[in-house]
Amino acid sequence: MTVPVAVLRLPRGPDGSSRGFDPNSPRFQALGPGSLPSSAYKDPANLEQEQEARVALRERYLRSLLAMAGQPVNFAMYEKVDVTALFRASDIDILNFQVSQLQTPLGIQREALLRCSDIIAYSFEV
Repeated sequence: MTVPVAVLRLPRGPDGSSRGFDPNSPRFQALGPGSLPSSAYKDPANLEQEQEARVALRERYLRSLLAMAGQPVNFAMYEKVDVTALFRASDIDILNFQVSQLQTPLGIQREALLRCSDIIAYSFEV
């Protein structure tokens, strides 16, 4: 027999939209256009230079993910846990890593997903 599940409905935001953020709250202001220095908006050259740097960093990161495929990778996790595994793939948002032969302090897992938010650093041989 299936059990009905209650649906949680959030109240509408103060502006009548469904966002639910108070425009005067610190969180809303931190996420809005005010989060960048005003000089970035006034100087197009500065904005273009920042975008070029972001593109270069993103490309280097994606190339490192390609180089890791099938390689043993050491992961430094929170709580001073170090694990080693064969890197297989990442999801499209790079929120999870799929690994094989994960060697943990408790034993070896044949297949596993590692959440990127749990990883402090990772390294591999080139």
